[in-house]
Parts: sequence; structure tokens; C-alpha cells
Amino acid sequence: MQNRWLNSKGGILQGLKLRGLAKPWLGPLIALSLLLFFGALGYRITEGWDWGDSLWMVLITITTIGFGEVAPLSEAGRLVTVLVIGGGLIVVQLTIKRVLDLTASGYFRQMRELRFRRIMRRMHDHVIICGYGRIGQEIAEQLLHENVPTLVLEIDPVSKSIAEERGLIALEGDATLDETLLQAGLQRCRSLIAALPNDAANLYVILSAKGLTKGCRLIARADTAEASAKLKLAGANVVVSPYVTAGRTIAATALRPLAVDFMDLLAGSDCEIEEFLLTSDPYEFKELENRSLSEAQLGRQSGAMVLAIKEGSNLITNPGGEMKLAPGQVLVVLGSKQQLANLRRLLGKTLCNVESMVS
Repeated sequence: MQNRWLNSKGGILQGLKLRGLAKPWLGPLIALSLLLFFGALGYRITEGWDWGDSLWMVLITITTIGFGEVAPLSEAGRLVTVLVIGGGLIVVQLTIKRVLDLTASGYFRQMRELRFRRIMRRMHDHVIICGYGRIGQEIAEQLLHENVPTLVLEIDPVSKSIAEERGLIALEGDATLDETLLQAGLQRCRSLIAALPNDAANLYVILSAKGLTKGCRLIARADTAEASAKLKLAGANVVVSPYVTAGRTIAATALRPLAVDFMDLLAGSDCEIEEFLLTSDPYEFKELENRSLSEAQLGRQSGAMVLAIKEGSNLITNPGGEMKLAPGQVLVVLGSKQQLANLRRLLGKTLCNVESMVS
């Protein structure tokens, strides 16, 4: 009931805001309408034309197109034309003056802000990227490739413009401020990525986000091991060090090139590896209780392959059909998007969360 009241109140305030933004244009529109009406009326009285020819004559006169007269004008008709030209000049001058006044008063900036708020109200289950540096740009490109709704938070207007040129929704603001995070739709997003170049700033973002919402997955960049530990204590679900990740990838390429090539091929294909977190609620898990992988027939019905099952800190790779499913397990599954969607549908209420590992 409270949410409905807040939504209703927000709709009323939005309507008042729209009316306030439309009000400055009422004067020029009324003046133009009166000019069209009285000009056409003048031609009807002096020349006896129908409304169509009269309005056409007024339009080609005030727009200075000058196609020519509908019919030869009388002296009275020429007087009407002079008055229409004079009225058109006045209307044009009033309109130009109004545009300049509105520009100076920040009217068009308010229009852009209103448009952005309308876009934000429609965004749900999106990913927020804090920082559009080299790492943020690469993350955004991957998300764009997967058609994932993405919003960039960037304090630098130049970087914000670059993000918008790439087709991203970008908000200029300080990601460490609660107000900015809420404006970015933190309470409706699926994940927040703190990719700022400063460890302290990323820590502040994670602390702020953790205090504002509990349902958002928080991912942070860290340059040092000390910063990584602090980010985890602050509430980050995943902490990634670009240097550690790059080092591991290079080492893996040197030692196991085929495995790295396989992951690269997987990233460019329709297949993905996802984690399916099973619920810890015994009531919700009732459908899979005491059932093995072969008995549940998840692979046969969905087409996806269970690569591993994680129980606490233990990872069971290549599980056999006799492996029992239990609450709180994490299923690491390989399959196409359709196969993974089929598995998600089969698990139903027993599924607590899904996180993409490779896309």
C-alpha cells in the first residue's frame, strides 16, 4: 500500500513537472494559432476563399516560402498579407527570445534530466559500472555484446560523453555518494561494479552500496592484496585484481594454452558457464530432496551439462549421476542460453540465484 501511494505521489509530481516545463511554450503556440486563424479569416472575408486555401496562403506567407498567390489578391487581400507578414515577424522574434531565455535559465538541462529520470524508472535488473576508465570500458563492451542493460556512473564529463557515444546510458556524478547510487537505480539493479582507479574510492562505493541495499551483487576492482581484503570485509561479493587476473591468464597460456583457447572460444560462442545457487530453504527444496543428478534428469530435460557442484568450500568436478542434490549447493553448468533458460525453468523455486561466469 505504501509503495502504491509513493508511486501515485511520484506520478502526480511528474505530471506537475511536465506541465511546468510545457508552460513556457504556451505563449508562442497561442500567438501562432491566433495568427493562423485571423489571417485565414481575413482571406475568407476579403477574397472569399475556403479555409484550406486561406490557411495555405497564411502558411506560405509566414514561412517566407513564397510559392505564389492562391489567386490574384485584391487591395484588401494585400493588406491582410502585410499584416500576416508583420505578425509572423513578431511571433518569430517572440519565439527566439523565449528560446534564449529558456537556455539561460537551464530549461533544456531540466528537460534532459527529466528524460533521464524517465529512462531510469524503466530500468530494472541492470548493471551499474562505477568508472569508465580502461577497465570500465572493457566491462561495458562485454555487457553491450550480451545486450545486458548497463548504466555508467562517471564523474568526468569527457568520459561520460565517450560512454554515451558508445550507446550506453551514462550518469555524471560521484559514485561514492548515496544520492548518486540511488539515482542510478541501485535498489533495482542486479550488480554493481566498482571499477574506479582508486582503491579507497572503490571501498567507499562498496560501503555505500552495502548500506543502501542487500539484494545487489557487489563486484570491486582492487590493485593490492590489502585493498582486496578490506573490500571483502566491506561487503563485496567478488574482488578482482587486474594484475592478478592478467598474471594468471598469462601463466595459464604458457602452461595450458588449449584450456585458455577453449575459454576464449566459449566467450565468443552462444555457450556460457553459469552458477546456479540452490535455495537453503527446506520447504522450497522439497521437489529435489534426496534426488541424485540422474534421478532429477536436469541434463536430459534441459540439454545443459553440470560441470561441477560446490558444497561450502569443496568443489566436486565432473559429478557422477549418483551425486545427491542438497540445499545450498552451487551447480556450475555449461550450455547455450536456451539450455540454461530451460534449466532455470526446471529448477523453479529451488533456484535461489544465477550468476554468469563466462559470456
